[in-house]
Amino acid sequence: MSLKDTITEGIKAAMKAQDKTRLETLRSIKKVLLEKEVSVRPSGQMELNETQELEVLSQVAKQRRDSIEQYKAAKRDDLAQQEAQELAIVEEFLPQQLSDDEVAQVIDQIIAEVGASSAKDMGKVMSSAMQQLKGKADGKKVQAFVKAKLAG
Repeated sequence: MSLKDTITEGIKAAMKAQDKTRLETLRSIKKVLLEKEVSVRPSGQMELNETQELEVLSQVAKQRRDSIEQYKAAKRDDLAQQEAQELAIVEEFLPQQLSDDEVAQVIDQIIAEVGASSAKDMGKVMSSAMQQLKGKADGKKVQAFVKAKLAG
C-alpha cells in the first residue's frame, strides 16, 4: 500500500473518530503529496516513488518543527502545542528516527571515510551524512554533530 493510500485510509478513520486535528493534518499531508505528484508528471512519472514520498514527509515535518520554534519564540504556546500535535502525526509516517548515539556513530564513520580533519571539510561530511541519514535524522541535529566533531 502506497503512502497516499495509507493517508487516505487514515483520513477515513479520523472522520469516523471525529478527530479534527488528525483529519486536518492528514489532509494537509495528502495535499502536499498530490502537489508533488502533479509536479513530477511532466517528466513522465505518474506516481511518487518511496524516496520522493519520504522527501515530502520530511519537508512537512521540518516545516512543523520550524513553526514550533517560531511560536515558542513569540510566546504562543497554544499554537506551538497545536503544531507539536500535528508533528507527532506526521512522524507516524516517517521512518524511525535514529538516536543521538546512532547519529554520532554514523558521522564518526563518515569523517573517517572522507578523511575530514577540520571545519574546512564540513561540506564533504555533510553531503555524505545527509545522503545516509535522509529521513532518519533531523538536518539541524546532523549539522550540530558534524560541527562539534570537526571543531574538536
